[in-house]
Amino acid sequence: MTSVLLFSFSTYSQAFFQNNAIPLGLVNNTSTGTNLGGISFFDYDNDGWDDITIACKGSDPVRFFKNNSGQLVEEFYGMTITGHSKQVIWVDYDNDDDNDLFVTRLDGINLLYQNDGNFNFTDVTVAAGFSNFNILYTYGATFGDIDNDGHLDLFLSNKDVSGTVPNKLYHNNGNGTFSDISFAAGISLTGHLTFCASFFDYDKDGFQDIYMSNDRFVNTNILYRNNGDNTFTDVSVASGTDIAANAMSTTIEDFNYDGWLDIYITNTVEGNHLLKNNGDGTFDDIAVTNGLSFNSIGWGANFFDADNDSDLDLYISSMIDDPSSSLLTTAFYECQNDFTYTLSTTSGFDNDEFKSFANAIGDIDNDGFQDFIVANQAPDNHSLWQNQNDTNNWLKVKLKGEQSNKNGIGSWIEVYANNEVMYRYTICGEGFLGQNSATEIFGIGNATTIDYVKVTWLSGVEDVVTNVVPNQTLLVQEGSTLSTSEFNVNPIIVSPNPTNGIVTIKNITESLEVHVLDYLGRLVLSKQISQESNIIDLRNNSNGIYLLRFKGKTTEVIKKIVLN
Repeated sequence: MTSVLLFSFSTYSQAFFQNNAIPLGLVNNTSTGTNLGGISFFDYDNDGWDDITIACKGSDPVRFFKNNSGQLVEEFYGMTITGHSKQVIWVDYDNDDDNDLFVTRLDGINLLYQNDGNFNFTDVTVAAGFSNFNILYTYGATFGDIDNDGHLDLFLSNKDVSGTVPNKLYHNNGNGTFSDISFAAGISLTGHLTFCASFFDYDKDGFQDIYMSNDRFVNTNILYRNNGDNTFTDVSVASGTDIAANAMSTTIEDFNYDGWLDIYITNTVEGNHLLKNNGDGTFDDIAVTNGLSFNSIGWGANFFDADNDSDLDLYISSMIDDPSSSLLTTAFYECQNDFTYTLSTTSGFDNDEFKSFANAIGDIDNDGFQDFIVANQAPDNHSLWQNQNDTNNWLKVKLKGEQSNKNGIGSWIEVYANNEVMYRYTICGEGFLGQNSATEIFGIGNATTIDYVKVTWLSGVEDVVTNVVPNQTLLVQEGSTLSTSEFNVNPIIVSPNPTNGIVTIKNITESLEVHVLDYLGRLVLSKQISQESNIIDLRNNSNGIYLLRFKGKTTEVIKKIVLN
């Protein structure tokens, strides 16, 4: 990837949070509460306000808190979901522009509820292809699109006491049903005591890979590389991601803005892991040198920009509730200019002394500053940490897919302001049993204009919006600009464009691999090109729009071409 020199001109501000759960209407009022339970901070009714959904245990049902202009009101929506639920995750699995609900359960079958668009829900678990008798002991669920067909597939992290139940990969057939393709896809058929997993594109080849966090040191973590043909290869050892730990989270983010997705993994007192992506298929664990080892009992973790100064801070939930134990009861780390981290003791978390598990980020009051919710063990109330900052500018970005999935999952968002580039990657089901807001917040410090916002979708389509005004929510709809990397400084030229099939690539400075994808993101051609061999022949392909994805040691760029 072309390197970008970073300059920061952000206004410094001290991040400060206040637990306003009860004043804002988030009151547990349950007899059994949660135990290692999940939480969602997601605008499930698409009204522009992030709502809250909480997992349950025993006779207490899954609970829904609608965000009514910053005040939470409990709703029921005709669903009474009891038992020991783990992940509660909203997803538009059928691409009909409304959000459906998937719930994993430890002591019962997992459940899928379809939204009819008017917030009437139907249990379609069996009709969708999920068994009504097979208990999988599921903790985590994450949705991604493994074949870029625009339909979100599902990975389940299963963890039974015996450690024998394997994880599951379900392919979305695009007709409201799912098929179990675990065996054919190369997913391990043995149990790994997996808490959670995430879809992400670690090698930037345009296909979503899978990373799993496994409990106990004998069950090392697993990274599956997507081969692009609905099969996966275990590259854990070769990539250096085969961490041995009591691993709880899979927190995915580009913490240092180098254009490559990194992995943060919570653990017990032995220390957490920060796997820095080297961009060559390998990772280095830099948690200790970067100040993020934690050395307590960590569960959920999230990177987010707490003070909108443009860098990514980190919050970690802890199971420790006794400050005299010498172990951290929570941790909020502030990012420094060199992307190392310092534990903050002045950000409002002095009394954050709960047994805490999942956490999720959102914006409860739509002020552009990130808030977050934490699931605490009963009888303690859950925490809703409201951001008290108001000094820096920001931009919120919401995606709507057309060729890609409606939720825009698996998309790269790039924002450039104040001579600084920032990245986000959209995930559905993240951290430890969490679901973050579908709206990404970028802090831009004192910038009064945003040079550009670039979205690269799983389809390969790239949209760029320029000269964006800050302190607003920007909705980007796939294909609305069809830009071709105006802001990439690489001088590659594709000509002629439009073409009758013979394409010449000019200004090549190094050997490049090129993948040609059709407008639905399907791979139609791959080849190596150079100054001596710079012709691409598309004469055997149908007329239409194609994406040419070029990748080399220092170059990564996408070009759009029209074949007549």
